[in-house]
Amino acid sequence: EIVDGNVKMTLGMIWTIILRFAIQDISVEETSAKEGLLLWCQRKTAPYKNVNIQNFHISWKDGLGFCALIHRHRPELIDYGKLRKDDPLTNLNTAFDVAEKYLDIPKMLDAEDIVGTARPDEKAIMTYVSSFYHAFSGAQKAETAANRICKVLAVNQENEQLMEDYEKLASDLLEWIRRTIPWLENRAPENTMQAMQQKLEDFRDYRRLHKPPKVQEKCQLEINFNTLQTKLRLSNRPAFMPSEGKMVSDINNAWGGLEQAEKGYEEWLLNEIRRLERLDHLAEKFRQKASIHESWTDGKEAMLQQKDYETATLSEIKALLKKHEAFESDLAAHQDRVEQIAAIAQELNELDYYDSPSVNARCQKICDQWDNLGALTQKRREALERTEKLLETIDQLYLEYAKRAAPFNNWMEGAMEDLQDTFIVHTIEEIQGLTTAHEQFKATLPDADKERQAILGIHNEVSKIVQTYHVNMAGTNPYTTITPHEINGKWEHVRQLVPRRDQALMEEHARQQQNERLRKQFGAQANVIGPWIQTKMEEIGRISIEMHGTLEDQLNHLRQYEKSIVNYKPKIDQLEGDHQQIQEALIFDNKHTNYTMEHIRVGWEQLLTTIARTINEVENQILTRDAKGISQEQMNEFRASFNHFDRDHSGTLGPEEFKACLISLGYDIGNDAQGEAEFARIMSIVDPNRLGVVTFQAFIDFMSRETADTDTADQVMASFKILAGDKNYITVDELRRELPPDQAEYCIARMAPYNGRDAVPGALDYMSFSTALYGESDL
Repeated sequence: EIVDGNVKMTLGMIWTIILRFAIQDISVEETSAKEGLLLWCQRKTAPYKNVNIQNFHISWKDGLGFCALIHRHRPELIDYGKLRKDDPLTNLNTAFDVAEKYLDIPKMLDAEDIVGTARPDEKAIMTYVSSFYHAFSGAQKAETAANRICKVLAVNQENEQLMEDYEKLASDLLEWIRRTIPWLENRAPENTMQAMQQKLEDFRDYRRLHKPPKVQEKCQLEINFNTLQTKLRLSNRPAFMPSEGKMVSDINNAWGGLEQAEKGYEEWLLNEIRRLERLDHLAEKFRQKASIHESWTDGKEAMLQQKDYETATLSEIKALLKKHEAFESDLAAHQDRVEQIAAIAQELNELDYYDSPSVNARCQKICDQWDNLGALTQKRREALERTEKLLETIDQLYLEYAKRAAPFNNWMEGAMEDLQDTFIVHTIEEIQGLTTAHEQFKATLPDADKERQAILGIHNEVSKIVQTYHVNMAGTNPYTTITPHEINGKWEHVRQLVPRRDQALMEEHARQQQNERLRKQFGAQANVIGPWIQTKMEEIGRISIEMHGTLEDQLNHLRQYEKSIVNYKPKIDQLEGDHQQIQEALIFDNKHTNYTMEHIRVGWEQLLTTIARTINEVENQILTRDAKGISQEQMNEFRASFNHFDRDHSGTLGPEEFKACLISLGYDIGNDAQGEAEFARIMSIVDPNRLGVVTFQAFIDFMSRETADTDTADQVMASFKILAGDKNYITVDELRRELPPDQAEYCIARMAPYNGRDAVPGALDYMSFSTALYGESDL
């Protein structure tokens, strides 16, 4: 039970009154001392079985009351468990003998008289019980001292647990940051679109799932640190200094490094995806053109190496020469394709395409083959020209057919290639440009069809001549391998590809319209959410400096405000979903808003952190107010004065503003040397780091120290001295007897041995321990 100083004084007065009345033979029943002494007996014997003290006569007949009082204060003197209620003589004699032998209380009563009397003498019993009160008054002081020490130790244990919690939370957060930064700084590109898109998805998971809890942990860490420092100040303890590298500033620096590593990572991912998209497009284009070219060159080297002109007739030689001229024309027509293939390969190399060795090998093979075809073509021409004098006739119609069919065939091949060419667009304007170009191409088809009819007409005319003059041509054109059937087949293929191209362009146009809708949808939401976050930040700033009602009212208002902000989270999530759709659609810009998802994310995190910090500030003010005994009216007065001089609403006061604030609260700080010295002393308290500003928390701490009383090292030292019986040291047995088990062991583990001249074996130094609790020495 706890007995404060006022109650102790009252019990002392009771003892004085009892002795005075006993000497003067005045009836104690007529005074309030009787009631006070009876209450003391009831409280001391309340835990004991079969003891029920209601008066100073028959309640004491069984002797258990006397034994209980002795056992309550000196349990080693009586084995209370062996006493029986039905053996009052033994109980009374045990109590009287123990009291006389160990407590120096003379036998004032006779056990037989008490048992044999229906109603024992009240004055005699009351006088004898008063002797017990006097004998145990020292224990009462020890109990009060023990209570004070328990309170101080409980605060210290709680603070140490908070420190351990902070260290662990700081270590975990720093370790997470240490593991995450290398991942964000890794800019090693992947070879495929799928791999890079997976990286983008991993980054989205990090921003939406992994980072937000860490933002809350960081905010909670700062709140816990501020709360701990406030509790240390309120309990007159030194400020908490975390382990090296785990200060709040260290956490903030590490967090800054994380955000620096995070900065630009998403932009790099999107640029890499765009680059890979371009590479895939170029690679497909390269393969398509290479395949067409390789298909065209298939067999050409063997053809150019034939020796058929050696045994040919004159007409056959002429035909071979014309055929070779047509081939050269076809060869020249394919020069552009070879150059395009080489250009695409070069661009793939410049863009660091992962399969560049394969592309380069294929391109080199095509170029080498092209050079070989040129050399073989030149060699064959020279051979044919050597025998040209032997050739006299040639069918001009076949030659004309060959010359016109070759470019027309090349045009059809180019048209088929263009119609099957893949395309990449990112805006409606780009797809409209492709559509316009396609329409222009379709406009050329009628003229191309006329050219086809003309070429087929030449072939038909040749057929008529062969049939008319019975020329032994076997129905084939000796100057070209392009047949009317091939021309018709390619022409039909071109006609089939045109509507397919129409469909592809229409589908792409629809996709671009959908992309534009996504841009507008995201922009509309972002243009609402962005200003909303900014407005809320400004409102929180106003709330933090305005004062309406009690601190509890402000705290409730802020928590309701925080709840309304948290309820806005689904809109952020919805915007994240729209942002994900935009990224999945490979949309890289948005002209409908200046807000990016990154802006919204950072603003949202800052908003949550700001409201949490503001709530924590009010909670700490309540903690300070309650712990220091500051009334609500005083707190309102302090806040009003502070806000009045905080004209720029920065939450801090400069030295001159702070001096004016103190003067408004009644401090006499003159402009003389004494006034300046006093103000310098106050500034050293509220601004120990010499930053030149005073925060509201520092201001409240100062005012609370000026108006309230707190425990001190001297007070705790005095309490230990009571437990130690005025000795300069204390023993393990005394600590375990006077304090609860956990707090006794806490002291035993931390107290240094006492080395004074009066030391005994096992003596402990409670003085250095008391000063260490308040940071005045090492614990």
